[in-house]
Amino acid sequence: QVQLVESGGGLVQAGGSLRLSCVASGGTFTGTIDWYRQAPGKQRELVASSSSGNTNYANSVKGRFSISRDNAKNTGYLQMSSLKLEDTAVYYCYAAVRNGLTTVYSWGQGTQVTVSS
Repeated sequence: QVQLVESGGGLVQAGGSLRLSCVASGGTFTGTIDWYRQAPGKQRELVASSSSGNTNYANSVKGRFSISRDNAKNTGYLQMSSLKLEDTAVYYCYAAVRNGLTTVYSWGQGTQVTVSS
């Protein structure tokens, strides 16, 4: 059974940094790893995407966030720096995970990031 588990969220002051991790079990990453976030009362939005060596970022986080992956550890990362109050949200990873001959697209359970002034 494929499962994604995020960690690394927490409470941080504005201007601080956090690194989120997304570990896959039941398979190995193949292709896309995306990071989304959802703030209270707002729709889930794509923050960063990594696929085939290419990365893309939402304009709101460009230059502050960095997406990466360690295939040997089956882990994806989202390094967040210069955090702002508006970065407060639950962050989710969404990834393609190969399990045998099947590719499963799966969501993690989310990790809360709270930025305080």
